[in-house]
Amino acid sequence: MAATPSSSAAGATNIMLAIFEKKTNSVDLYRPLRNYIAFNYSEREAQNLEDDLQTLKQQRADIERHSDPSLPSRRDLLQSYFRALCLVETRFPISPDPAHVNALTFVWFDAFKPKQKSSQQNIHLEKASVLFNLGAVYSQIGLSYDRNTVDGRRQASHAFIAAAGAFAYLRDNASMKASIGGSATVDISGECAGMLEKLMLAQAQECVFENSIAKGSTPGVCSKISRQVGLYYEEALAALNVAPLNTHFDKSWIAHVQLKSALFYAEACFRYGLELHEKEEIAEEIARLRSAINVLTEAKKNSKGAAAQILDAIGKLEANINRNLERAVKENDRVYLMRVPSPSSLPPLAAFSMVKPMAMSEVLDASKEKMFASLVPDSSTKALSRYTEMVDDIIRMQAEKLQQASELTRVRLKEMELPDSILALEGNFTLPTSLKEDVEAVQISGGPAGLEAELQQLRDLRRVNQELLVQTEELLQKEAREDSQFRSQFGTKWTRPQSSTLTKNLQDRLNRFAGNLKQAAESDGRIERSVRENSAFMSILDARPIESALPTLARPIMSLDQNEDAIVGSLKQSLFILSVSYRGTMVIMLKNDYNIVIRCVYNSYQILCSLFQRQLETLGAQRAGLEDMLKEMKRKDDILPKLMTSTGSHEDLFKKEIAKYDHICEEIAQNIEAQEQLLMQIQAQNDEFSALFNLEDYKASREKCYKQIEAAIAKFREIKDNINEGLKFYVTLQDAITNVKQQSNDFVMTRNIQCREMIEDVQRQVAGLSFQDKSSGAFSSSYPPVGSQNQRPSTQQTDPRPQTPYYQPPEQPPVSSYGHPPPSYGSAAHQPPPPYHIPPTSAAPYQPHQVHQQAPAEYGQPAYPGWRGPYYNAPAQQPGSVPRPPYTVPSPYPPPHQGGYYKQQ
Repeated sequence: MAATPSSSAAGATNIMLAIFEKKTNSVDLYRPLRNYIAFNYSEREAQNLEDDLQTLKQQRADIERHSDPSLPSRRDLLQSYFRALCLVETRFPISPDPAHVNALTFVWFDAFKPKQKSSQQNIHLEKASVLFNLGAVYSQIGLSYDRNTVDGRRQASHAFIAAAGAFAYLRDNASMKASIGGSATVDISGECAGMLEKLMLAQAQECVFENSIAKGSTPGVCSKISRQVGLYYEEALAALNVAPLNTHFDKSWIAHVQLKSALFYAEACFRYGLELHEKEEIAEEIARLRSAINVLTEAKKNSKGAAAQILDAIGKLEANINRNLERAVKENDRVYLMRVPSPSSLPPLAAFSMVKPMAMSEVLDASKEKMFASLVPDSSTKALSRYTEMVDDIIRMQAEKLQQASELTRVRLKEMELPDSILALEGNFTLPTSLKEDVEAVQISGGPAGLEAELQQLRDLRRVNQELLVQTEELLQKEAREDSQFRSQFGTKWTRPQSSTLTKNLQDRLNRFAGNLKQAAESDGRIERSVRENSAFMSILDARPIESALPTLARPIMSLDQNEDAIVGSLKQSLFILSVSYRGTMVIMLKNDYNIVIRCVYNSYQILCSLFQRQLETLGAQRAGLEDMLKEMKRKDDILPKLMTSTGSHEDLFKKEIAKYDHICEEIAQNIEAQEQLLMQIQAQNDEFSALFNLEDYKASREKCYKQIEAAIAKFREIKDNINEGLKFYVTLQDAITNVKQQSNDFVMTRNIQCREMIEDVQRQVAGLSFQDKSSGAFSSSYPPVGSQNQRPSTQQTDPRPQTPYYQPPEQPPVSSYGHPPPSYGSAAHQPPPPYHIPPTSAAPYQPHQVHQQAPAEYGQPAYPGWRGPYYNAPAQQPGSVPRPPYTVPSPYPPPHQGGYYKQQ
């Protein structure tokens, strides 16, 4: 009867190995490290780090004494102490150098030969020994679990995996440094650490094999798992059989590992034989079983010192194999008659590993520890600065790529005039921003249609000024006529000066004002002619919206030829391909039947460009997100703790940390590539669209319309400026005429007073009254100038003096010529003469003088909205008061040098 899988001796619990910890001598870390801090940093810093120093001292004492017998607590202590040693290594140089921490010597004994010890004045021996003890504690934890249960075997397997990880970390990171100088013990050498790693993996895989047997896995699966157990033991045996381990370990170690390797090779052959028997491959089954018997027989020859449990398991397994071999040979001799191959000709048994060393880098990572955080050596600061520069270079390069890609998109689309041409098709085309703003400003100011109202304001202001001028002249003429009548009536007794002598200055100014009004009327006429001549030309500016005056892009009148279906089909296909091939950046839901009826090239192109536009916008948003992601990663990227705990090459750390930016760089490259592909498709579709819709003719007509609008705006502004200058002129002239009229009223009032007094004097002379106290020059002294009209004439002076004019008004600066103040108004030689510029000629009777500063009494306050003043028969104003102009001229283009004449209130 054949042996069943459950009857295999390997299914029983087998003996496993655990590692004892290394022993150490006591050492004081507190005093040397504190002295170093006080000397190289400050006593205050040493006081601040007192707690950290005490914690480190206590951890070292616990390592020495085995104060807590609990294996998990011991494991946690070793892990914490190792992380603390990583922090100490980067901040405290421990060596015989006088400038370093030279008062520390670490002593550790060999775990397998306790009489051998190693002492070093560096931290590498300490770290390697702690890592060895950590692996040893993990192995003891694994051995402490009950492997008669499924959970016990699973937990034991995890513990052995962790032990393998600790020994692997020792081999890769600490053994070499601790072995420098040849003073380290063999147990922490790279060879021993590697052997122990394989031994722990073999025991972890063995636990998995035991669970597979317990769960009733198939013979083929169990064979593969068992074979891998044997391979791990074989690797450990190979390390034990070479120097320096072959003379360092006890023979029982070698015997144990050798028997285990043979046991699990035979177990794999046994399990595989069961599978071959089910397949009726009897010949190979016989060969495999014979090979297993040979390996077990050879292993038992070197079993001295091996555990009895292993020998018992080998005996039971050998019995099962012999039974199955005997059965297979009988069946082959009686039924199958197959030729049995030699064991050497058989292929190797398949193996499958279910375990691997635990990654201890995260468990032993000290970058998150806060101990000695305030101590940052210069070397770490410089390394951090270099890493920051590397990150900045990456971010700068990627940002430049994104900016270049965005600029390329903008330029390419502008060259293709997209999306302007699409908007033109939809009737939503808009003017360029600057031109549209100019048109809106013109329309807000009233536009060409509002110029007539402003011309009417010019005419009204000119009429008001003419009426004021006429009233002033009539006032002076009336006074002159009355004076002439009295002179004729009284003859030589009427001794006061003639009116024409006293009013010469006033008359001169009135004459100049009259000349200015005449010239202004001519300028007004030129403005009105310009408005009439250009009204049709400027009428485009009255279109609301202005886009309604632009040419439109329409489909060709002629229908497409026979290629239309092919063009539409290609566009439809490009839509579908683009929607399903664009990497998921923009998912366009198109049904299999498209549900899109594209009836002409217009609709196809419209949909396609809309899709492209959305995808480009998505690319832009994704691009901005990638750039923000880079900046956020840099903000959170603090590797200083890792630098402070790293004992290897900084370049390796930098390479590892910089790698986290690789995926963003790849996304940026993919984003840019997707954009380029999209632009190429847009270019092809745009070329086809331009040819079909004769886009060049549309562009030409559009540019022509742009130029027409620009010219109309320029002409409107020119006319508007001329009108504003005219309004300013009339307001200023009105102030000046009003001032002269006030002076004329004062003069007439004074002359009337003089007239009454002289009439009284003449009447007293005629009546025979004697006025001996009056001299012949009394009349001259009785009539003060117009500027003294508020004083009564004096009658006490007797000193005869030559007669002087009764009215000598202070010299008033004449109003400037219409159009003179602003130099920009028609000043350029190449511009047509402005409407209010009067070239000086000798024939002009009243040529105005140049005015450099306006007199406050003659030019009053500016006009303001809402003023309503009389145009006719303005009442006499007090000196210094000025009538407000009757018009307010709203305009977005304030006239040059306007000053405060048109302030809004």
